[in-house]
Amino acid sequence: MSNPFLRRATEFIRDASAFLSIVSPEPLITFIARHPDKGLLFDMPVKVIGSPGSGKTMMASLVEFRLIEAILRDQSSENNRILAAALSKSGFVDGLKPTVVAVRLPMESEYRDFWELPYEPGIKLKLILSLIQARAVLAFARNLTANGRRELEDIKFIAREDATSQLEQIGGTEATQVIARAREVERAIYEIGASLLPPSLDQLPISAISPYQPFEALREVEIDWLGARQRLKPLIILDDVHTLHPEQLDGLFRALARREIKIGRWLMMRMDALSPSTVLRSKTIDERPGVKTDRDFLPIFMQSPSQRRTERAQFRRMAADMADRYLRRVQTLSERNFSRFADLLSEEPPTLSAGKLAELQKKVQREQASLNVPEGRRRKIDDIVKRYAKSAQSIDVEDDVRTAMSRILINRYAVRIRDVSPSLFDTDGPETRKPLKANSEIADAARLVLRSEFQRPFHYGFDDLCDASNENAELFLQLAGAMVERMETKAIRNHDPALTPSQQQSVLKEKSDAIIDAWNFPFVRKIRSIVDVIANECLNKSLEPNASLGAGANAVGIPEAQMDALLHDGEAAMVLKYAIAYGALVAVREYGQGGKSWCLLELSGPVCLSYGLTFKRGGFLEWNAEILTRKIEGL
Repeated sequence: MSNPFLRRATEFIRDASAFLSIVSPEPLITFIARHPDKGLLFDMPVKVIGSPGSGKTMMASLVEFRLIEAILRDQSSENNRILAAALSKSGFVDGLKPTVVAVRLPMESEYRDFWELPYEPGIKLKLILSLIQARAVLAFARNLTANGRRELEDIKFIAREDATSQLEQIGGTEATQVIARAREVERAIYEIGASLLPPSLDQLPISAISPYQPFEALREVEIDWLGARQRLKPLIILDDVHTLHPEQLDGLFRALARREIKIGRWLMMRMDALSPSTVLRSKTIDERPGVKTDRDFLPIFMQSPSQRRTERAQFRRMAADMADRYLRRVQTLSERNFSRFADLLSEEPPTLSAGKLAELQKKVQREQASLNVPEGRRRKIDDIVKRYAKSAQSIDVEDDVRTAMSRILINRYAVRIRDVSPSLFDTDGPETRKPLKANSEIADAARLVLRSEFQRPFHYGFDDLCDASNENAELFLQLAGAMVERMETKAIRNHDPALTPSQQQSVLKEKSDAIIDAWNFPFVRKIRSIVDVIANECLNKSLEPNASLGAGANAVGIPEAQMDALLHDGEAAMVLKYAIAYGALVAVREYGQGGKSWCLLELSGPVCLSYGLTFKRGGFLEWNAEILTRKIEGL
């Protein structure tokens, strides 16, 4: 059996049972069930926005009616009961009765080709609107009749009270007539787009250009459910709408934002379809004249860097659930009774060998001597570190970490007494105005130095794996999949498949380098270069002897007051847009530090893994818009 971690989640969708066994309900709970406007998500247009692999398609597929029906009809499975509970919290079911009939239309096929037809934009938009509506109606019928559960005659479409004239356009309310009309429209429009030579305007089939507006005509669908009639709210999910031409997408969205439409409509899109200002989370979210956020549509961002603590905790739960589901499909490990993925990632703190520890201690002694730090002061610093170690929450404070922490404090001491006059009576050296202290940031800085100088593992454990994934499900599966390959190799050789911290860091570094090498998107050369510049400058800052930024740097900060001008600066704005849209950088707006407001441009998880940088937020280099623009233009 192939490693399921290395397959795209969407590859499981055609096989319903396989898909349901690996899909996690957490995205549905996080983004739908907990949405502050959950009650409006099936009435207003919704833009679901995320980077590639953030889980848009998986979430859209889970809520399709054919899968909801399969889940509700088989409650003997604990997995299905968990999924049903998530669907209930999200408003798709009520108890064991469906309340929404959702269908997903992938927009990656020929829809964009219609924009190349030799007609006026209004005609081209009408054709694609009619085609989408026809295919949505057919998708409703397919989902409702899947697995032979019911016949077309058992389905009834319920129209809006004031949609009498529109009912004639769509074939009435009886399913057989509505479906026949939808097939007629789809066939006529498809033939136009598929023609080698598109027909002239006066030769367009009547079925293709005559009024056809089922989205405006319909409000509910009625079906038989366990012997009783059940009304369902229709929901059309247009997946990957970013593949459309920008003008085509704008026209489609405006048409779907009409208030006359009473069915749900979700547009799933990547961030690269949006403006730089929207991608970097400015105040407005890709608004157009006459279209306003929260009044005319609701946005759902599948990553929210401004709420990192909450997002990380939610993603870790989702990732654990997803990893355990996938692990059950890895035969080499499941047949050895491994069921929890996190158990296979050792979190036992690594330690330096005796030889390397002795080398580190000699380095510290040499620095102490070169900085003229008295031995008595060194003993006081060691005592400060020992007191911290006794009360530290982390158990990773053995001799190597404590020695590296003392080294940092020795350097801090030397910096703080530069302008202090020595006393003949103070054999331990002068006291500093600001007392030295040991804390978790100093400990993190020590571990970072140990990674750089002695290759001591720094990134390991399940939480680090999750944090390296930037709340992106597909990226998590890529990194976890590389881990699983190493686990399988060990298992086949009859070794314990659990990975040591050193093995984990090696796999993560190798996989991250491969991910970065495989980047292929607009402005990728400049993005790879600016990421390299930022990463190296952050690494140099992080490895300063006195660890001036504590746990280290992984970002540059631009004053918020300069961001509006920067995001209208042609090339620099586009470089930032694509770097963030494709997961090279993460933008954190209005980050307060030092009495100022900053926009942090953080390096993504794979970049931090590749260069050996911290995942912790807060350490950044103070740049400005001019520095950033100059560096981008000079690449």
